[in-house]
Amino acid sequence: MADAPTLTRTHPLEAWRPAFTALSDGMGRTDLAIELLPLTAALDVRIEPGTDGATAVADLLGVPLPASPNTWTSISDGRAVWLGPDEWLLTGAAASDEESVRAVVGPHGGTAVDVSAQRTGVRLRGRDARRLLAFGCALDLRPASFPPGSCAQTLLGQSGVLLLADREGDGPDSAVLDVVVRCSFAGYVAGWLLDAAEELRPIPAGPVTDSTDQEGDGT
Repeated sequence: MADAPTLTRTHPLEAWRPAFTALSDGMGRTDLAIELLPLTAALDVRIEPGTDGATAVADLLGVPLPASPNTWTSISDGRAVWLGPDEWLLTGAAASDEESVRAVVGPHGGTAVDVSAQRTGVRLRGRDARRLLAFGCALDLRPASFPPGSCAQTLLGQSGVLLLADREGDGPDSAVLDVVVRCSFAGYVAGWLLDAAEELRPIPAGPVTDSTDQEGDGT
């Protein structure tokens, strides 16, 4: 009997990787790169803030759940992202242990649901990352209004997305923005990003021509 085939998990946007790489390598003077976010475990947690259940989750994670709206904090190799007054998205190693999280929130009326297959995303890097998103997002994405550690559920083009601002290093060139989207809309968002990025390409310099009337005196 033949061995069963081995199934390999494929990124929902794997087919778009070459186009993102070509864009990042060929933008000329524009400072923009787009790459796929790695696949990671994700857990949607609902628990009333300020309760023993929220404290139990904080003890499990090693850090409190973010209490300020539209912010996220680092947890081990992932994030705890504020989604609502009583809802957070956990990613990374902590999210892979669904049973442990459910065990601490369940007795306090909370829930923990594995949503690892629900969303996927891309990472935008560079000075023009915020400019690109501004073409299709109504939020003020300037660093002063959307600094590192911020997150927001909003529209990008015609798709709902979760935006997260991160940073590696200092200065405007170090901007890092993650765009997380439901898998069913991922292809649309990928295409939108590539199309919008064309607006950032520098216009090729053409030959200098005389602007005067070629047949007259320029009047």
